[in-house]
Amino acid sequence: MTADIMTIQKVYQELRGKVEAARNVLGRPMTLTEKILYSHLAHPVLKEFKRGKDYVDTAPDRVAMQDATAQMALLQFMHAGRKTTAVPSTVHCDHLIQGKVGAQEDLERAQNENKEVYDFLESISKKYGIGFWKPGAGIIHQVVLENYAFPGGMMIGTDSHTPNAGGLGMIAIGVGGADAVDVMAGMPWEVKWPKIIGVKLTGKL
Repeated sequence: MTADIMTIQKVYQELRGKVEAARNVLGRPMTLTEKILYSHLAHPVLKEFKRGKDYVDTAPDRVAMQDATAQMALLQFMHAGRKTTAVPSTVHCDHLIQGKVGAQEDLERAQNENKEVYDFLESISKKYGIGFWKPGAGIIHQVVLENYAFPGGMMIGTDSHTPNAGGLGMIAIGVGGADAVDVMAGMPWEVKWPKIIGVKLTGKL
């Protein structure tokens, strides 16, 4: 269940051309975030977007879901009429495990208490070709960072810690289940064009 190399190759094959096209329109250097966003526009609309005002449709490369939010998202996706997800997607069973006694005891208790949920998530994942990380396989944001994040990519995840994947130079944004369903169904994901925050360091260490 490691990263889909074909997805990564496609991003890199198209990245240079898309960035150069955007740079020609803007007529100025671009930030890394701008390069990634312009290369992930769902429609080839090239213009200077107003920061903090304009909304754009994007095409993320991947979707990740944790076990608590994945339940409703997958129930909704089942009605999309697709045989598989439009982009590589994964389910991570970590949020329903409560830390109380110790790793082994907590895992066993969670498996017993949430057996119906885990069985549902696993069966639906198999049906639609979704990667399934069983209980105890790892915390979603760390698993995503180590297995799916890549520089220049863009992903959304139904977990507030999704931006952790940005540590490897990708745009990773936490979203709700409905947004995840849209992307898995092949629809564009709308986001407000971000503002730029400058950081100026003075002095020395």
